[in-house]
Amino acid sequence: MVKLNVFERLTMMGLLPQEGSFVTLRIQRELMTKLGMSEDELKEFDIKQEGAKVTWNERGMEEREMKLGEKQMDMIKSALVKLDGDNKLEQKHFSLYEKFVEKGGKDGNND
Repeated sequence: MVKLNVFERLTMMGLLPQEGSFVTLRIQRELMTKLGMSEDELKEFDIKQEGAKVTWNERGMEEREMKLGEKQMDMIKSALVKLDGDNKLEQKHFSLYEKFVEKGGKDGNND
């Protein structure tokens, strides 16, 4: 389990690779479904999109537990490590890097 807010979920969706093996793409598709907003969440967070800009209310900043599989966690970590290695990490990736690379993505800590 990992705790993510709306911003982190949206950022992560843009982070994932767009190509790979059939198995990788299947795992990625499942991950994208988990990260995407449900109809209830769209209402709860009052998510609106105007062009490329997406907005939400304060509730969207609350972290919610998400159950991600081991391969999904590895996929996210690999993408972040690659960005770091290429010196392409941005401020928007900071909290994700802390959660998935530094802390290993397990319950938000290294225990």
